[in-house]
Amino acid sequence: MLAYLPRPPADPSRYGTFPQKPDLAAAPGALVEDGGQQASAAAAAKRGAPMPNYQSAPRHCGFVPGEPSLPPSRGSLTAQHHRGRPSWCPPPAPQEAGARLYPLHALSVANIPNSSRGKTSARSSTIPTPEGLQSRRCKLLEEDSPMAQAGKRQRQRYVTKVGKCQVNLGNIQDKKRFLSDIFTTIVDLKYRWFLFVFMMCYVITWVVFGFIYFLDAWVRGDIGHQGDPEWQACIENVDGFVSALLLSVESQRTIGYGTRMVTANCAEGVILLIAQSIVGSMIDAMMVGCMFVKISRPKKRAQTLIFSKNCVISRRDEKLCLMFRVGDLRESHMVDAKIRAKLIKSRQTAEGEFIPLEQSELNLGYDTGEDRLFLVEPQIICHVINRHSPFWDMSAESLRREQFEIIIILEGIVEATGNRCLATGMTCQARTSYTEDEILWGYRFEPCMSLEKGAFQVDYSRFEMTFEVQTPAASAKELHELKELEQQEHSTLSLYWDHLLQPCALPGP
Repeated sequence: MLAYLPRPPADPSRYGTFPQKPDLAAAPGALVEDGGQQASAAAAAKRGAPMPNYQSAPRHCGFVPGEPSLPPSRGSLTAQHHRGRPSWCPPPAPQEAGARLYPLHALSVANIPNSSRGKTSARSSTIPTPEGLQSRRCKLLEEDSPMAQAGKRQRQRYVTKVGKCQVNLGNIQDKKRFLSDIFTTIVDLKYRWFLFVFMMCYVITWVVFGFIYFLDAWVRGDIGHQGDPEWQACIENVDGFVSALLLSVESQRTIGYGTRMVTANCAEGVILLIAQSIVGSMIDAMMVGCMFVKISRPKKRAQTLIFSKNCVISRRDEKLCLMFRVGDLRESHMVDAKIRAKLIKSRQTAEGEFIPLEQSELNLGYDTGEDRLFLVEPQIICHVINRHSPFWDMSAESLRREQFEIIIILEGIVEATGNRCLATGMTCQARTSYTEDEILWGYRFEPCMSLEKGAFQVDYSRFEMTFEVQTPAASAKELHELKELEQQEHSTLSLYWDHLLQPCALPGP
């Protein structure tokens, strides 16, 4: 429960989308000091050199009219528009002489897989600068600290990466409910206990009926008259408990060796044989059915449904989206596959009530039907961060201060278990989870499909690969407010220029 409480504020410089030059005085270790001068020289050269392939355009608080916007710290407003700037928008920074402004919505193209090229595990399509390398070194040094490792060890998951729920049920008083559903109880047992129950069901019945056979033969005197040709025995050739046990096994399993048998000289022997046959048939039907269901359960089918190790957050269609990738390793596909997501997070209500591990729904397209998948090739599942999303106020900086868990549930009907029209297919469910440490801000998934010999080839070695793209570090709410402010400023300027361009009315004669 305490694992999902909010974290204390962290250093915001660690979680920016683009690496920044760290403070040399505060950087620990000689590793940072060695690269300080190189990073400063590279940064100065980078500011003075023009950036190719991108057109320059004026920006207002980090925005270009009609283009996707980036963090407000990248741009500045003019003096006449400072009053309309939000409180979190920084003041304009002085620009150097000869410096040019460029739009920061440049696209980063991933490495497209090629059959003639070897398999390369490129993490990013951009070349890291000395500033980025130095910032990553500082981040690695801080993550390797004992405090950071202790925080990682203390984290408890609600659902593991392989889909196992980490919830233990205890202090169950009314346990007789499990006996009322004995079939499901036996099927849910572990294999060692299931096999033990399977064997004991037969062994106990053999021993019980063998003891009854022995008791009947001893009471009627069949054991004491062995070899007497004039004695009419009820159970022939039973001279002890072991021979009675063999008679029980032969009768229930219909072996019939022919030496031991129940005769027609006693009615109780016939009734006992009929009862054992009925009980044996019931045990066969139940235990063989449990064994078949235990083996053919589609639980193991979920092992071939894979999820990406990380989630990514980046722009798609000018909207901030949270994305992850799913894939199916088998050629027999899932029928009617559906996917949904739950956000597990503790919160406190306005009345002071603490709700541990509250579950809220993440929209993966159930209102548009996008949550129904035709899972033939790996697909990227997208959650649009809008005002209805719980991540509406989350930025790249606040992401690391949060503690939550995203549960992904993929379920469908196994195609190999029967005809869906006859409702004989078994439903399979695969689960995984993502914590806030497994969400990459400003990344996209690399494509893992290529066209080869008239068919689409899926390269699962690139399933986990991502590459970095330019993504605003601000939250979706802040970006929406900035876009509205930009539209208001643009409309105000348009009215102002239209008023200036109107021809002056000439005075009359």
